[in-house]
Amino acid sequence: MSAGYPELVAAIASEVTASGPIPFARFMELALYHPAFGYYMRPSKPAAERIGWKGDFYTSSDVHPILGHALAKQAEQMDRLLGQPSPFTIVEMGPGKGLLARHILSASQHHYPSLFHRLRYVLTERSPAMREAQRHTLAPWLDRPELITWVDDLAHIPPHSLTGLCFSNELVDSFPVHRIQVTAQGIEELWVDYQDGQFVEHLKPLSSDRLASHLRQIGSDWTEGYRTEINLHALDWMTDVAQRLNRGFVLTIDYGHTAQDLYSTDRKRGTFLCYRQHAVHEDPFLHVGEQDMTAHVDFSSLATAGEEQGLQTTGFTNQMSFLMGLGMEQMLAGLDQNSPELTAAIQLLKPNGMGTTFKVLVQHKGMPHPDLDGLRYKPFFRSALTTRSAA
Repeated sequence: MSAGYPELVAAIASEVTASGPIPFARFMELALYHPAFGYYMRPSKPAAERIGWKGDFYTSSDVHPILGHALAKQAEQMDRLLGQPSPFTIVEMGPGKGLLARHILSASQHHYPSLFHRLRYVLTERSPAMREAQRHTLAPWLDRPELITWVDDLAHIPPHSLTGLCFSNELVDSFPVHRIQVTAQGIEELWVDYQDGQFVEHLKPLSSDRLASHLRQIGSDWTEGYRTEINLHALDWMTDVAQRLNRGFVLTIDYGHTAQDLYSTDRKRGTFLCYRQHAVHEDPFLHVGEQDMTAHVDFSSLATAGEEQGLQTTGFTNQMSFLMGLGMEQMLAGLDQNSPELTAAIQLLKPNGMGTTFKVLVQHKGMPHPDLDGLRYKPFFRSALTTRSAA
């Protein structure tokens, strides 16, 4: 049998055997989010064994609390721009272990009491295992039941009901992606079959008209053998987010690119990767259900999807510029200059690492175009977000 978590492998194999090959996007969805056996859903695997220094990968909030402090500072400015509404709601989508929520709540409580007293913090999380980890992390504030609430997904939040900030950090990269390749027959899609006890890939015609339409919108001069990923799930997610927001902001942090950069002919192998015990490889069939799978984010398509639902693009920058605009230098100056803590915080700014690989897309709705401190500095890459190019 194919390597991986046995019950999950059996469940996916059963679906393939019953219905025939499935698009890779469906395989990735089952591997990560199968309700009983998926990588993120399985309660028998503690969250600490998935995310963090002892897990398969780490996020910015594992590196240092300073990102959460910067986000709290940015949220306080957003609150003032919105007229200090009551409540000001922060919705964090894909909150991981709850570390970023803890850092934001702590910074708000100590530095922005006016905001904190009106704050409502909503975590969207469907994994019981991750919810348990989040409750442990956020225990200091659980005596205020009106402050922190959980929902399974955005569908549990009424449309046009939110005033405040909806944000995510390293969420969109883990959405299931369609993988496509240019062949002699044109653009074909990677499908997954199950043969002789193993998952195997096949190239077949595209699985939907919607995928074909999106590829036409991207438009490119890809040559035979070129492979990349298309994240249609991200577009549906952005639509859902935009529809929940009445007035306020959407802030998306992730590793990714504009469409022009992501789909350039130089990136001919795509960006799909697997993470297990901090090792990186490209084989999705090696540890099914026991590894994370990701692909870089197309921020141009995200911005376009938001604009179609009434969001305006406030700005696009990288993590280094975002943090510098929010006073990262002053925050670092308060740390011991010889401490490991300072070294860790600087990781978030590294020009050839997390500082520039991670991008920040900010969108707004129901207000004039705002000037945000996090968008004060412009990075040295093209930042206009259109699906076809980054002019």
